[in-house]
Amino acid sequence: MARKKIREYDSKRILKEHLKRIAGISLGMKSAQVTENTDFSELAAKEAWLSSTQLVVKPDMLFGKRGKSGLVALNLDLAGVESFVRERLGKEVEMGATKGPITTFIVEPFVPHKDEYYLSIVSDRLGVDISFSECGGIDIEENWDKVKTVHVPTEQSLTTELCAPLVATLPLEVRRKIEEFLKGVFAVFQDLDFTLLEMNPFTLVDGSPYPLDMRGELDDTAQFKNFQKWGNVEFPLPFGRTMSPAENLIHRMDEKTGASLKLTILNPKGRIWTMVAGGGASVIYADTVGDLGFASELGNYAEYSGAPNEEETLQYARALIDCATANPDGRRRALVVGGGIANFTDVAATFNGIIRALREKEAQLKAARVHIYVRRGGPNYQKGLAKMRSLGVEIGVPIEVYGPEASMTGICKSAIDYISVSA
Repeated sequence: MARKKIREYDSKRILKEHLKRIAGISLGMKSAQVTENTDFSELAAKEAWLSSTQLVVKPDMLFGKRGKSGLVALNLDLAGVESFVRERLGKEVEMGATKGPITTFIVEPFVPHKDEYYLSIVSDRLGVDISFSECGGIDIEENWDKVKTVHVPTEQSLTTELCAPLVATLPLEVRRKIEEFLKGVFAVFQDLDFTLLEMNPFTLVDGSPYPLDMRGELDDTAQFKNFQKWGNVEFPLPFGRTMSPAENLIHRMDEKTGASLKLTILNPKGRIWTMVAGGGASVIYADTVGDLGFASELGNYAEYSGAPNEEETLQYARALIDCATANPDGRRRALVVGGGIANFTDVAATFNGIIRALREKEAQLKAARVHIYVRRGGPNYQKGLAKMRSLGVEIGVPIEVYGPEASMTGICKSAIDYISVSA
C-alpha cells in the first residue's frame, strides 16, 4: 500500500459524489479550487454560488493548523477572496520546520454553525480504526481524551453494533443521522481505497452532516481500478517539496510506463548513491546505509522494477548518474547498482541500458572518483554480471561485481569503507 495525500478539494469532491452513489446521502457542500492560473471572472461564471454567498478561503497545501496560523479568511465576498489570494499566492510561509510557497487555495461557502464534530478513519495492517468526538475543531488535540475509537477488522463493514460506542452519548435527535453518516463515509472509504479520511470538523446544517475541514489519503496502488471513480485526482508533493529536473524527468517517465521508476534526491552532495532494482531491495539498501551511520551521505532513494525496457533503463540511469557525479570535489563517491534475486526480470536485459549509460558517462564517473558496486541475482544474471565486469575493464572505472552469493547489505558496507578513506 502506498499512502498518497490528496488535496482537500479532491477529498470533498470524491466524497460528495460517491456518498450519494453508495449510501444515498447528499452533501450540500460546494467548493472551488484557485491557483495562479485561475481567472476569477471565468470561475464566477462557472460557479454562480461564488457571487451569491459569503465565502471561506484557505490554502489547500497538505498542511494543517491553517486557522491557528492565520491562513483562513471567513465571511468574505468574492472580491475579498480574490484580494486574500493575490496577497498570498506564491508567498513563502513556514509551517513547523518546513517552508514553501502557497500555490493552491480552496474556496467554499461560509457556513455559520454551532456544533463541531471530529471524524477520523485510518487503515492499518489489521483493519480500520474509526475515531469520533463531539468536541471537534481547532482544539481537538486539547480534547483528545473525548475521542472514542473502534476497530473494524479487514473486509468487514461498520455495523450498528460497532458504531454504537461512538454515538452513544449523542442527543437522540441527531444520533441516527450521524450514525448513518459514519456508516456511509466508511463505505466510501472502503470502496474508493482511501487509507485516511479525516474531518475536523464536520457540523450539521439543517440536521444533515456537512464537512467543513477535511483531508484524505488514497492507496495509489489501487489507481488501476479506481481511475474512473477518482476522476482527475492530483497527488501533490508534500508541502515545501519541489522536484529537481532529474526527479521530474523520472516522474514523467514513470507515468508513461507499465514499469516502476522512482527517484528521490535526499542530499545532492551525498557520496553514496543507489540504483536499485525492486522496491523492497531499495528500502533495504537505504536502511542499511542509515543503520551503519551514513544516512547523511546517502544521495538518493531510487527504484526501478516491473521489467523496464532497455531504453527506459538507459534514460533512468543517465539521469541518476548525472546526479551522482555532479560538482566533483575530489572526494570519493560510491554507486550501488543492486537488487535482490529477481523472479521474472531478465537481469542481463535491464543491465544493457545501465551499461550504455555508464559507458556514456565514463568521464563524469572518473572526475567524481566513483567506485561502482554491483550485486544482483535472477534470470540470466550470470550474463549480466559478466557484462558489468567487462565494462569496468573497458572504461577504466572500478566496478566490483557480485552475484546472489553476496549479501545485499554487504556491498553497502563496502561502499561506506570506500568513501571513508581520505585519500
